[in-house]
Amino acid sequence: MKTRNRKPTHPGATLRHEYLEPLGMTITALAERLKVSRKHLSSVLNERAGITPDMALRLAKAFNTTPDLWLNLQKAHDLWCAEHESTGWADVMPIPVAKDGPTGGVGRPATR
Repeated sequence: MKTRNRKPTHPGATLRHEYLEPLGMTITALAERLKVSRKHLSSVLNERAGITPDMALRLAKAFNTTPDLWLNLQKAHDLWCAEHESTGWADVMPIPVAKDGPTGGVGRPATR
């Protein structure tokens, strides 16, 4: 696994610094445009909530971006956080999978 030294920017911070502030928009105005509650948008902007697929679609439409942009930002942030939490995931042992087995080497067990 490739490990980053620096925590990726939360998409809420990107939304705040790259879109909301340069446009001079308030949280209330953006929430109205996105058709979401001010409380939920505030949670995203203050990095207490993540970007859901629904929010990614709303942001993509509002700012002429792609939903993938917002979801990839969230994924990078979430994975970094998970890698740096002690939940025991690092102690999981790999399961050997035959490369030329009945699954064609894709790593899934065959169904019968």
